[in-house]
Amino acid sequence: MHLAFEVSGRATCLRRAVGALLVKDRRILATGYNGVPTGLRHCEEVGCLRERLGVPSGQRHEICRGLHAEQNAIIQAARHGINIQGSSIYITTQPCSVCTKMIINAGIGEIVYAEGYPDRLSLDLLADTDIVVRKVERD
Repeated sequence: MHLAFEVSGRATCLRRAVGALLVKDRRILATGYNGVPTGLRHCEEVGCLRERLGVPSGQRHEICRGLHAEQNAIIQAARHGINIQGSSIYITTQPCSVCTKMIINAGIGEIVYAEGYPDRLSLDLLADTDIVVRKVERD
């Protein structure tokens, strides 16, 4: 989990820094942090639309310019042809419902996170799966 927090230091989101690691057999497969897609201007340059509109955390993900850490870790693995089925994902923050659906379809077998997130649907979705979910205390 310590490494997930280190990766979150690369986040470019103005509202929340999140890091994620995909791990299998004690080997790091891919990492991700939240921020805009490759080549786009960062939110610090153009401003945060969600802030300007007063959108609360956990809502209206579709108007954000950035991707979540989990999404970037899954995409990173896909770009490099890394099989993540059965892996564990360590995330600094509980996944939102969109990321949860991606985690389910990617075949990730375990989610370990440190901080909560205001998205009840995420936890409800996970309750219907065999994915192991663990909340741990931040060191």
